[in-house]
Parts: sequence; C-alpha cells; structure tokens
Amino acid sequence: MTKVTVAAVQASPVFLDRDATVDKAVGLIAEAADAGARVIAFAESFVPTYPDWVWRSRPYDDGPSRWYERLFDQAVEIPGPASRRLGEAAQQAGAYVAMGVTERAGGTLYNTLVWFDPEGEVALRHRKLMPTGGERLVWGMGDGSTLQVLDTPFGRLGGLICWENYMPLARFAMYAQGIDVYLAPTWDNSETWVPTLRHIAKEGRCHVVGITACLRGSDVPADIEGRDELYAGDDDWMSKGNSCVVDPEGELLAGPLVGAEGIVTAEVDVGAARRSRRVFDPVGHYARPDVFRLEVDRRPKPPAAFTDRDPDPAEAGADDIGRWR
Repeated sequence: MTKVTVAAVQASPVFLDRDATVDKAVGLIAEAADAGARVIAFAESFVPTYPDWVWRSRPYDDGPSRWYERLFDQAVEIPGPASRRLGEAAQQAGAYVAMGVTERAGGTLYNTLVWFDPEGEVALRHRKLMPTGGERLVWGMGDGSTLQVLDTPFGRLGGLICWENYMPLARFAMYAQGIDVYLAPTWDNSETWVPTLRHIAKEGRCHVVGITACLRGSDVPADIEGRDELYAGDDDWMSKGNSCVVDPEGELLAGPLVGAEGIVTAEVDVGAARRSRRVFDPVGHYARPDVFRLEVDRRPKPPAAFTDRDPDPAEAGADDIGRWR
C-alpha cells in the first residue's frame, strides 16, 4: 500500500490551556479520521499554544515572565496524561497522529513534534534543533538523536519544525533517511512559506504537508494579565494559517487554507514520489558524495552520564530522550 490520505489540521488551540486544547484535538483527530485520513498532523506547539508573545514583548518584563510560567505549567510531559489521551485518540482513529507540543522535561521546555502510531504508542519524537529569535526565551535546543523518520505500511514519515526547514543540512538529513511524507508544522504566515514547501517537495522528491495554526488576539483569555497590552480583537491575527499539501513535483494538491479553521486533506501516492527520484534523487545519483558529504551525529547528549551501574541500551535510545533530564 503506497497511497494514503493525509490531513493538515488548521485549528485554534485553547490558549495556554493544555487539557482543553487536547479535548479539541481529540475531536479533530476523529473528524479527520472519519474523512479517511490515516496521517493526521497539527501545527507547531499546538498544545498548549505557540508562545506568540515572544515577538510582541520585551524579554524578562514582568508580564511575559508570568506568561512563561503559565506555559511551563500547561506544557506536555511525555509520557503523561495529555500524551496518553492523544495516543488513545490515535488508536481510536487507527491513524498516525503528529502533534506539535511544548514539551516539559525537567526545568526546560522543548518545541517538539511527537508521533503516535495506530496502536496509541509514542512512535517518534523530534525536538526542534534551533529555536528562532525570541523563541529562545522559552524553548531549549534539541539534539541529533531525534532527527529520525518513522517506517509505516505506506512509506517513511517524518518532518522538521518551522524554520528548521530553512536549514539545508537538516533537510538533507531527512532526505538521506528516505523520507516519503515530510511534515512542516509552523507558525510562519509569510507569503514565502508555501513556495518554501513547494521547493522542499521538489528538492526532496517527497510529499510535503504544511500545517499552520489559526489564532487571533481575541482568542487570548481576558484573565491573562497584560492581554490588552499585547493583543487586540478579531482583526489582530497571530496566525492566519497556511496549511497545504504539496506533491513531489512541487505542485499543490490541496490548500493553502488561509483565514479560517479547517482540515486540509489530500491523497498522496508514495510510489509516485519514489518513481520521481529516477530523474532527481538528492541523496542518490544526484548527490556526488565524492565532492560533498554530510555527517550527522545522532547520539543523545544528556547533561550527565552516570557510571555506577552497567548501561541499559534502551536508555541510550531516542525514545528515552529526556529520561536523564
């Protein structure tokens, strides 16, 4: 089976409310599955919301510091109650679900894309390698251990988060693992974002699914102190959305959806993507490894290594990243 329906869920999270956002996501996962989707993807840091205020405030002012405290409190632990609920929703849908979360591990938050398989288990977790600009005030950096892909009956799935997609070597690392369906969850609303996704699709000879949230200033609850200083009403868009699906030739199959919530779906043919590499394979006959070569360090980088007992091989795996934190 090489054909599968993918869904980019463009929705508004319940601002800085983890459980309510998970409730909403569970319903949207079921809705996408009812439409035939077996790969269902959400935007960057959908749970509990993207920290947009880092672009509108001054670092370490009292207001943003309190907003950070709320983000930290509402972040997702993996494993934890929120991740288990999302896994159960994936199981009920019989689908692979990719959810953007702000992950809490110890005292640090990470911008994470977590994959749940149709059995409801965490199948893959990718932490954004490099937070962008003001994002560095809220998120730590991931390491190479989560730069991986996921094998499924209909091809290899994976992805990079937001402006990681502007990192040529990170993209190449994904291509080198034979990725077929490439997710790009983001907060980027610019006119250049969709052309970027089209370029990645044609460069990597893979299907690209772009997922952006849809959020206005009026979605920020009134009980959050300082809201009116940073956000206005319905016309104050934090994110208008940009969700779309692109084929391996760079052509749009669906979307972009802008200015509204919705689920963008398309059937993708992984077999067609692989056949297109006959003409251009960026990690095969077009790679020229005699001239260019990329070395990717996927070893976990825990902050401490303890040698008072024999190592457990499972503890060095990407699935257990964060156990040492």
